[in-house]
Amino acid sequence: MGLRRWNPRRWNIAGRHVLITGAAQGIGRDAAARLARRGARLSLLDLNPEGVERTATALTAGGAEAEPFVADVTDSHGLADAIGAARKRLGPVDVAIANAGIAPTPIPAIAMSDEEFERVISVNLLGVWRTLKLTLPDVVERRGYLLPIASLAAGVPVPFGAPYGASKSGVHSLARTLRMELAHTGVKVGCAYFGFIDTDMTTHAFEKPELRRARRGLPGMFAKVVPVSAAGEAIARGVERRSKRVVAPRWVTLPILFGGIGGPLEGLAAREPRLVRALRSELAIEEKTKPEIEEVSP
Repeated sequence: MGLRRWNPRRWNIAGRHVLITGAAQGIGRDAAARLARRGARLSLLDLNPEGVERTATALTAGGAEAEPFVADVTDSHGLADAIGAARKRLGPVDVAIANAGIAPTPIPAIAMSDEEFERVISVNLLGVWRTLKLTLPDVVERRGYLLPIASLAAGVPVPFGAPYGASKSGVHSLARTLRMELAHTGVKVGCAYFGFIDTDMTTHAFEKPELRRARRGLPGMFAKVVPVSAAGEAIARGVERRSKRVVAPRWVTLPILFGGIGGPLEGLAAREPRLVRALRSELAIEEKTKPEIEEVSP
């Protein structure tokens, strides 16, 4: 029987306490299953009580140690209570994966309400910050690993998704700052960047036919939707190596490293006919649905 090759980059996660937000479905659920197979002990947090319970039950049935906790990452006190309960159940947190996120209603920024914009920022950026801040004392003590989930949207423009791009750019910046500030503690800080992953969020983002047509105008590798397993495996492998960058598909590394697609290319992309038609169509709809303002004489 051959010996397993020793990998100096591998961090043994067997028995370590891994906390994941947004664990009821999609990327969070897939990553949890893969980490469970590597021996991690899991705290699964999600706003959906039935979904997170199902995920924990399925993992436990397979022999994993997984506990469900209901938490809303926009509620600081409730999130603190859930993380405190997880700590009591499974001990100090070694790894925090801030995965909970939402997509906005796909409309141009000029037509988006303040409430919609702020809702996305509250979940995708402030929710990540709250999760990391609440787990940070444990992770520092354990010399563990923080993994906030950003996106390819951290490096390229996101038409019809301005708050999503803004939130993911913020997560990218937050991760870089924490990496510098915590380097002397032995804590490693990564950041995950994913392209189009086959999740409910991606389906929702492209539910309008005109947006699906606009996406077809992108180069093939940009437009391709990859299975959720690619992101889940990237996270599990990233935790195992305490990686600086976690990506899926692999080409996502390039626009993140080099600051997106660049000014000239962005200008060309902005004139892509299918995108322009989608924008004009959506803005025309918005104009038609505006309530008429009755003029009142003084």
